[in-house]
Amino acid sequence: MGLELYLDLLSQPCRAIYIFAKKNGIPFELRTVDLIKGQHLSDAFSQVNPLKKVPALKDGDFTLSESVAILLYLTHKYKVPDHWYPQDLQARARVDEYLAWQHTTLRRSCLRALWHKVMFPVFLGEPVSPQTLAATLAELDVNVQLLEDKFLQNKAFLAGPHISLADLVAITELMHPVGAGCQVFKGRPKLAAWRNRMEAAVGEDLFQEAHEIILKAKDFPPADPTTKQKLMPRVLAMIQ
Repeated sequence: MGLELYLDLLSQPCRAIYIFAKKNGIPFELRTVDLIKGQHLSDAFSQVNPLKKVPALKDGDFTLSESVAILLYLTHKYKVPDHWYPQDLQARARVDEYLAWQHTTLRRSCLRALWHKVMFPVFLGEPVSPQTLAATLAELDVNVQLLEDKFLQNKAFLAGPHISLADLVAITELMHPVGAGCQVFKGRPKLAAWRNRMEAAVGEDLFQEAHEIILKAKDFPPADPTTKQKLMPRVLAMIQ
């Protein structure tokens, strides 16, 4: 059995892995795990990833969870172009710096923005107070500004003149609030230009394919009561 990737493109780290594998011609079997239906909570999927989260990787008898670990595994195994995770010590450290920062900052903000603005009221039928939504969007604005000021600065990409894993992780995060209708690039010309470079670097068709689901988040049908009951505890824990 070859490489298997367990993904749902609703998930921002899954999108990063999908784009990376496709862009670099890495052969894999896509195993779709439908988050909206709670398939990640099934006993069958727990045999692949006991953490019951996507993404997950299976390479023969070897299994791996956590998106950054999966990206690095693919980078090393398939000898992708150096710019993704540079050999140069300081350039690589810049990628590592961003990957370490984003977990509890930009990712959290983007995830909360999607759920508080769209997924709770539309998908789960749970109202979100104006105060909670305002606080979430204010936190998002702070972290997007940090992304621009601290990491992008005046460079073409986050770690230098070429696209890297840091950029791929960042852009897939930012498309979460975009899918919720947030104008995160408005009034930020440097960040908007970076997004355009990202789309050009990975290919517009692949970029659109990977983000098709999240850009339709506002059109998701309401969850049935059983699914809502199953998902709610995980969602609340995820966005705290």
